Amino acid sequence: MSDDIKPRVRVQTKAKKGEVVEVKTLVTHPMESGQRKDADGKLVPRLIVSSFDATYNGKPVMSTKLEPAISANPYMAFFVRVDESGTLKLTWTDDNKQSWTSETKIEVA
Repeated sequence: MSDDIKPRVRVQTKAKKGEVVEVKTLVTHPMESGQRKDADGKLVPRLIVSSFDATYNGKPVMSTKLEPAISANPYMAFFVRVDESGTLKLTWTDDNKQSWTSETKIEVA
């Protein structure tokens, strides 16, 4: 399944000093809640993206814990103030401790 997981990020790559930029993210993940039954009537084990972390130049920007009620392919949007050029690093981690990372460089003029 991990080959099917695709994080997507949309953020402007050039900004002015002090500008607030919007970050939009989506990760392709089935998000099994642990409450659904398979064809044999057995519960499908829970497997969700359980955490999301964002850093800019190594400093925390956003950290969140996700719960089973979130939809498949979770979408999130948030804002970051950029005072200097740097790297926005986003990491999604699921219940199996698999993680997916996306990095985007933002140039501040």
